[in-house]
This record gives sequence, structure tokens and C-alpha cells, in this order.
Amino acid sequence: MALSPRSAWLSASFAAGLLAVFIGERLLGAGPARVGCTTLGVLLALGAFALRLGRSSSEEDDRRASVERTFATLKAIGLLALLAYFLQSELLPRLGGPDLAQSAPRLAVAFRALCALLVLFSLLPLALGELAFASMSRAPTVEEHRVQDAVLSGLGLASVLVSALALGWVADARDAKVDLSYFRTARPSEATRAIVRGLTEPVTLTLFFPPGNDVGAAVGEYARDLGRENPRLEVRVLDQAIDLGRARELGVTANGSVVVSRGARKEVYVPGLEMEQARGELRALDAEISKRLAAVARARQVLYFTSGHGERMEQNPDALDARGAVRIFRDLLRAQNDDLRSLGLAEGLATEVPKDAGAVLILGPTSPFLSEEIQALNRYVRGGGRMLIALDPEVGEAFDALLQPLGVRFVPTMLANDRVYVPRSHQPSDRALLVTATYSFHPSVATLARLGVSAPLLFVTAGSLEVLKQKPTGTAVDFTVLALPDTFRDLQGSFSFEPRVGKRRAWELAAAVTLQRKGATDGRAVVVADSDVLTDVAMEGNVGNRTFALDSVRWLLGEDAIGAPTSEVDVPMQHTRGQDVLWFYATLFLAPALALAAGLVVTRRRRVRR
Repeated sequence: MALSPRSAWLSASFAAGLLAVFIGERLLGAGPARVGCTTLGVLLALGAFALRLGRSSSEEDDRRASVERTFATLKAIGLLALLAYFLQSELLPRLGGPDLAQSAPRLAVAFRALCALLVLFSLLPLALGELAFASMSRAPTVEEHRVQDAVLSGLGLASVLVSALALGWVADARDAKVDLSYFRTARPSEATRAIVRGLTEPVTLTLFFPPGNDVGAAVGEYARDLGRENPRLEVRVLDQAIDLGRARELGVTANGSVVVSRGARKEVYVPGLEMEQARGELRALDAEISKRLAAVARARQVLYFTSGHGERMEQNPDALDARGAVRIFRDLLRAQNDDLRSLGLAEGLATEVPKDAGAVLILGPTSPFLSEEIQALNRYVRGGGRMLIALDPEVGEAFDALLQPLGVRFVPTMLANDRVYVPRSHQPSDRALLVTATYSFHPSVATLARLGVSAPLLFVTAGSLEVLKQKPTGTAVDFTVLALPDTFRDLQGSFSFEPRVGKRRAWELAAAVTLQRKGATDGRAVVVADSDVLTDVAMEGNVGNRTFALDSVRWLLGEDAIGAPTSEVDVPMQHTRGQDVLWFYATLFLAPALALAAGLVVTRRRRVRR
């Protein structure tokens, strides 16, 4: 099939012009030959485009004119490619413009990539369109829809090529393994890697699995990846049936066990041997290994939770109490080898804080502390102690006497945001469910600052913090978490912004306080304007809240922030009964109806074209 000379020569000239520009700019290097070849190519491309525009305006046949306009549009895309190339070439600085290669190297690379993409989206559809148009050179009428279908096919093929090239580039740039199987074994998290990197004494990770076992292979890959972080972590793979002596020494009676040991201390984890039964264990592998590494390598700290003032509990004793529990938070601390104890009047809080206290945690009190208790807590933190205080605005209490020695003030007015919030009940009250990823560079939020928007914090009902105008001497206050700039104080209780009485700003949600003492250990405190941030509701499946909770406590204890371990356990999706009914009927009737309607529309359009 021969191409029609009346149309094909214009497209061929245009392609030749682009090729001449490529030869002049990329192959000839420099000198008169480069200038001549590039100039000839630009003139050829512009001339072919101008002639195509002239043919489209002078053509009397509407169908042929439509085809000519389509070809002219594709050539315009090619000219845009030339423009993108020259914007990042040496021509622009020679004409007095900016040198993008020096001032904006990323933009220069973007223009080079855009040039190649536009050339592809111009020439490939143009070639296929010309082939379809040439088949009608002797036909009495032109079937413009056939040409348009050919052009669309060319655009689709160009899109596929671009997607394949982009995927190949990303795969080459990010050489990472992706597990697309039914389940995925947890990988070593940054938190677990940080524990391993911080090892100061040798620790052994012993895997007891027979050769060729699938579970053993998955656990072994995890262990070897973790062992690369620190030579002090030794990874051994043994068979319990053969290495009976070592198995007996570690207390292992069967294969399918993992032992973390340091000297006489050992922690055993049993994922099992059968893959079907071990899938759930492998999803939580990182969390389990992290817990045992902390128990073996980290010194035990005693953490006291105040009680007797309506604080949040591990489980609500009252079934009618809607306040969120802190079971997940306490479990995370236990996994870090911390000893959790209660501290109230019966435990001597009115007298003094126990000497062995690593930190005191006050989570969501609903009633004031006694003056004797406040004095004991103030003496404790001023003497180098550590405290975490999380308060709630709905209580209506500012706890000024407790916070005044720390140099901060709690404002128990609920914050809201009518632009960015978590839509849970789809009521105006959802605007109090704040989400933020605005962190400072303080060590207590170092992991969150590194993760950024991938680890947002959820606040359920938050107040705000302020620094005292006259704070105690030697007190340094660093606000570590800020709300989004559109947040406002809900002064009217309507969850709506009132410009006459309020203002939008990035309110302070958390603070890290250091009470400096000469020649002695500094006191530390973390103050949070919402204790809900530490509850199960906020932590379930939310790595941001877990990381904030763990790293805050670790900073209080004088340790490095490491973040929270990961788990690949699926979080169940919960729907109301009404939502279940909606999804049922939508999948049963609505989805097939939409597919049928789309088919009818496409079929009808094809018939109309014919």
C-alpha cells in the first residue's frame, strides 16, 4: 500500500526535520555543521506544519479537513517537543536567558524527558494516521473515523511504551523486592534495626529449622537482613534434631523456634514449621523479634502510671465508659522491656515519687490532683525526673498547678478544622478529628520528622498549649507537634469557624520540656494537648501515633528515638449494618448496570458513526 503523496510527504518532511535537529544537537557536537543541520531541521518542521495548516483551512471536504486538522495538532505536539528541548539547551543562555542546567538542574532534566515524550506522542500517532489515510487515497469519500481510530491507537501505544519505560526506570532506580503473594512476611522495621545498631554486647539470633523448610527460609531472610546492621548480632541456623546440645542449652525441644539470647538471658519465639499455620506469626515477625531483642539487650525501666484521678486505663472497668483505653500503648511499652506500675495515694504519691521511677505518666486525668501530689511531682521533675502529661479539653480543667513548673499552659478549648479532618461519622463533630504531620526537629519526634506525611498523627479531641510569659528559670520549651494552619478554636461549640471571634493558625499540640540543672541530670517532660493520641482508637493501625508514643517515652528515658516496629497483620474493615446492605446491593445490581450502560453507550456511538 503506497502512501498518498499529497499528505504523506508533509508528515515525512516533519519527521525528517525532527531527525535533523536530533543529528545536529546530539551527534554533530559543535561548529557550523551543527548550526546548519539544526536550523534546517527547524525550518523543515515549521514548514511542514505551516503547509498542513494551510491544507486544513483550504480543504472543501469537511471530512478531509477534519483529518488535516488532526495531523496539524499532532505536528504542533512535535513543535512543543522542540520548544522543550531548546528551553534546557545552550541556546537559552546565549540569548540572555537563564541556564537551567546550572540554576535548576531538575527542571532541565524534566524538559529533556518532556521532549522525548512529546516526540513519541507526535510521530507514532502521525505515522499510524497516515497509513490509515493512505488506504483511502482513491476512495470517493474519506472515513475520518478510521483515521481518528488509528491516531488514538497510536496515542495508546505511545502511552504503553512510556509506562513501560517509566516502570523500568523506577525498577532500576529502586532495586527492591516486592512480595505479591497471598501474605507477606514482615520486614525489619527501622525501630528493630535501631535496636540492633545500638547493641553494645554480642547478641545471638538462633533459628531452629530443618533444611528446606519454607517457614525457616522466610525467617532466615528476615534474620540475615537484620544481621547486616551490626556485627554484634550473630545469626545461626541450626537443626534441633542434629544440634541437640545447643537446643537443650537454649531450652528448645523442637524445630520451628527462634531464640534471642545474650549470655544467660534468652527469649524464645515459636512461629512453627507449617506454612499454613505460621502465616499469622510471620506477619507479626518484626514486632515479635523487636520485643525479644528489647527484652534481652535493653535495661528494664520502671514506668509509673498515676491513678485515682480518672486517668485512662488499660481496660475501662465501667462498660458504659466511652473513653478510649490505652492497652496498645501499654503493650508497646511492655514490648520494650519496661516494667509498668501504678502510682496513686495508696502507693505514696502524696509523699514522693519512688526512687526507681524511670518516668511518671499522667494520661487523661479527669479530676485535679491533691496539692501534696502536685508538690511531690514537681519535686520529682525539678530533681531530674521524667514525666509525660497528656490532658483533654473536654474535662474543662487546665491543671495549671501541675504545668506551671514546666513553663507551659494548657488551654482546654477544643480545636477543629473544617477543611482537613477525618470523616468518621460524617457529622460536623468529625471536624474535631484532627490530623497533622507538622513536626519540629526535636529528638522526641525525630522519626516522625523523617517520615513526614507518611506518618501523620491523629488527634481525636485536642486542646492547645502555650508557653508561659514568665516561665521558671532554666526551663526550655520546644513545641514538637503543630496543628495544620487552617485549625481554629471551637469557641462556639458548633465545629464551624467564626471569623469575628476566632482565628486560624497552627496551634501547638505537644511540647518537650527540659529543666536544666547545673552539674546534675536535667529533668524532662512531654506535654500533649490530647490524651486520645495515646489511646487504642488512635493507635490501631496508625504508625504515626505509635511512633510518637514510643519515641516520646524513649526521649524521656534518655534513649534514642527508634520508631515503632511494623506488623503485616491485616486490620479488619468494619462497616455498619446500613453500609453492608449498601455494598451488597451495589455489587449485585449497580456494578452490572453500570457495565451494561457503558456497553450500550459505546455500541450506540459506533452505530451513529456508521
